[in-house]
Amino acid sequence: MATTSTKQQNFTPAIIVMFALFFMIAFVTNLAGSMGVVVTNQFGASKALSQLGTLANFIAYACMGIPAGIILRRKGYKFTALLAVIVGFIGVGIQFLSGYAESFFVYVLGAFVAGFSMCMLNIVVNPMLNTLGGGGNRGNQLIQWGGSCNSIGGTIAPFLVGWLVGGSIQDATVAKAAPVMIIAMVIFAIAFVVILLTKIPEPHMETAEEKAARLAGTAKKDKHSPLSFRHFVLGAIAIFFYVGIEVSIPNTANVYFSGLDWVGPAIAGTFVSAYWLCMLFGRLIGASVGGKVSSKKMLLYTSAAAIVFILLAMFIPETVKIGEHAPLAFLFLTLCGLCTSVMWGSIFNLSAEGLGKYTAAASGIFMTLVCGGGIIPFVQNAIADKVGSIQSYWLLVLCLAYLIYYAVSGSKNVNKDIPVD
Repeated sequence: MATTSTKQQNFTPAIIVMFALFFMIAFVTNLAGSMGVVVTNQFGASKALSQLGTLANFIAYACMGIPAGIILRRKGYKFTALLAVIVGFIGVGIQFLSGYAESFFVYVLGAFVAGFSMCMLNIVVNPMLNTLGGGGNRGNQLIQWGGSCNSIGGTIAPFLVGWLVGGSIQDATVAKAAPVMIIAMVIFAIAFVVILLTKIPEPHMETAEEKAARLAGTAKKDKHSPLSFRHFVLGAIAIFFYVGIEVSIPNTANVYFSGLDWVGPAIAGTFVSAYWLCMLFGRLIGASVGGKVSSKKMLLYTSAAAIVFILLAMFIPETVKIGEHAPLAFLFLTLCGLCTSVMWGSIFNLSAEGLGKYTAAASGIFMTLVCGGGIIPFVQNAIADKVGSIQSYWLLVLCLAYLIYYAVSGSKNVNKDIPVD
């Protein structure tokens, strides 16, 4: 009945808002990464500390992944989305004020608060778009379009920050990047109003009977969980590494190449934008061939290709250029976006295979492990402070090697004896 009702009603405004929120997830997340160049100059941060904003943003996932799933279950999509938008507005606002307060702590606090919002939005937008589309092919199609909006947001943020800052890292300040944060806050404010005025279906909110059983302590407990499945546990680790790889490739390159006089923040920001644009193209290609190529092969081939691109970037001298200001090594790191674009879907598909009724709980755990997107870049740049940025990419080679192992062996479901109906 819920599906039929969803198809009969016009949820176009809500769908548009979900697309905007998909855009905002990547826009705000990549804003934290792009600001690494700014805090290096304005606050005198080391390469490792320049990633504290990204670390704080993603650590929030570890704190909020499971609680956000509980909020969604108990309060519904609309309440969770509204709360996420409010928190996102506050988080970006704090980051906006950090430049005028001349406080690195305030900046990191803002990134942490914004991370809570990004986590809640991630938990909301995928199932909500599927619901608004009535499930099936239409629901999946809306999610694919949402993913494209996500890539566009990820492409625009570093480009805007890079060109607002200008051609020299010595000009990098939060105040110069302020227009980007103002744009983010305006979108959040508009999204709040539209969501508030839009009727949204709530097919997954707990029923009155379920709530009563929970409060009375009589809710039925299951002796198994997603963690009972070896392939899911290994897949959750793979997600941790994957998000770290996806974020760390452009973040580390951005900080490093922005500091080279003959490159600078504007050119580096353009390359980072191109990386996220490659992810958009990769997702479109992945969606078109996904029905013909298995998730296992897709993860295996893209992980191997990413290793090749990174090794080329590491061993080609930085002085080898395409034109006057474009390092050839940065080009190969940019092409890694084609590879990372399809890894999330492949890992999720392999990890969720055969989980049945445990799939929803698995999604919350996945959101928690997204914190790798903050931890891996921080660790890589800590290594970069010791041995150099280019050599630090060996860490990502090791992470990609794990993804190859997972595709070849770790993704096999060896716990088929556990009932999932």
